[in-house]
Amino acid sequence: MAGKKKDLTFQIAVTNQEHWEEVLSSKGLILVDIYQAWCGPCKAVVSLFRKIKNELGDDLLQFAVAEADSIDALEKYRGKCEPTFLFFAAGELVAVVRGANAPLLQKTIVDQLEAEKKVLTHGLERNVIKDEALLEEEEETSPLPALATDDELVPSGKSYTVAIIKPDVVAHGKADEIIMKIQEAGFEILANEEKTMTESEARDLYQHRAGEEKFEELIQFMSSGPCHVLIISNTGDEDVIPAWREFIGPTDVEIAKKEKPDSLRAQYGTEVLYNAVHGSSDREQASRELAFFFPNYKLQQQLTEESASSAPERTLALIRPEVLKDRKDEVLQSIRDAGFSIAMQKEIMLTTQQVQEFYKEHVNEDYYPALEQQMTSGPVLALALVKENAVRHWRDLLGPANIAEALSDKPDSLRAQFNPQESAINQLHGSSTLDEAEKEIQFFFPVERTLAAIKPDALEEHKEEIMERIQASGFNISEIKETSLSKEMAEEFYKEHKGKPFYSQLVDYMCRSGQVQS
Repeated sequence: MAGKKKDLTFQIAVTNQEHWEEVLSSKGLILVDIYQAWCGPCKAVVSLFRKIKNELGDDLLQFAVAEADSIDALEKYRGKCEPTFLFFAAGELVAVVRGANAPLLQKTIVDQLEAEKKVLTHGLERNVIKDEALLEEEEETSPLPALATDDELVPSGKSYTVAIIKPDVVAHGKADEIIMKIQEAGFEILANEEKTMTESEARDLYQHRAGEEKFEELIQFMSSGPCHVLIISNTGDEDVIPAWREFIGPTDVEIAKKEKPDSLRAQYGTEVLYNAVHGSSDREQASRELAFFFPNYKLQQQLTEESASSAPERTLALIRPEVLKDRKDEVLQSIRDAGFSIAMQKEIMLTTQQVQEFYKEHVNEDYYPALEQQMTSGPVLALALVKENAVRHWRDLLGPANIAEALSDKPDSLRAQFNPQESAINQLHGSSTLDEAEKEIQFFFPVERTLAAIKPDALEEHKEEIMERIQASGFNISEIKETSLSKEMAEEFYKEHKGKPFYSQLVDYMCRSGQVQS
């Protein structure tokens, strides 16, 4: 707790409108970290701000944190997830930085402090601004549909690569330190998710290394615990991939220590597999890895034939019960051999109602009863496949839907190869169009919601830390409420424990104030 008090002393904690007006009236430049109550101030930049303050040693530079929900002047900043830093001089807004971009924050602090000194010593005019992002929101006339997604975009023409901070480094608590070094080196982090890969996912990701001697050891290591998966870009137009690979250093840690001692692998790696970080080797691999880890993260492409043909697509594949039972591994290998990445997969037993919903456009066809019987006879495997022109390539690989046509016209197609004798229904499904693919993927892989409750003791001592861990693990908090449970509410919530020795104590404990989010 001592560290927290020190940070609050270093950064003035603005708690209400009156205090806000008082702080902004101070002489000099003040940088305010605007935060939401549910996530707290941006801790990742505190060490940077302290370093800048110590280096400059200037009394005209101050730092503050302000909760948007408790200050009337910050009403328009409420509900914003992105870290926002406002620069004020004499109560006027002079600069805005969004995102924990260390190099940009440092440059802005130095530039704005110098500008304010010129205003104070030479009487120059202060360059007052308005927050353009807020103005754009006010001018928006056509709001998004209620069901629109919030998927982020990699801007058109922006070079990107996928980076992985590996499990051993995360386990040793070095992930945040590495992320800060990445930003200080001038790289831009477009996305950051904590993920624990399954062995199956690790095999799909590293399928191109399946022939290597230490492949099994690599799979075990990469699925041994959480890692951080980042989308890395840069502030300029140059290709980020060679710059990133130069920054992380050679794959062999010993070579990295000799030839690139300042590289990430030299500083944090221990041996070849445990070399701290991974980076895509080329654009094709970066594209595959983006689709693998961020299947809902879209590339913002120019509407040209060239970009349309190079953008990765998703399509849905279904392996029906008969083939799934006997030849699952063969089908999956054929999919990998064709260059597809498997972004998501789920084995599921469908009900009659689910089959009717999925195939509602086919229910009046003569073949539908046989299709329904086939789809409910055992589990099916749903796959979200990713590749350039995935829809067309998967349809071509499948061959004709009619088994007789597949056998006669396309004997090398998957439907011809994986056709059980005496089956009237082909055993593999593929989406017909991109729109259909997205709808079908949503059918099998819907967004799930769950409820989490932070109990009273943890709420008092570790609220901010828990909220940060939740978001760092890739969860989105859609609703949040802090409440005091009545005895009746607590008894209802834990009714399945009624009669157990600890029940009364648990109910009394939960009747203290607690915070619930879902």
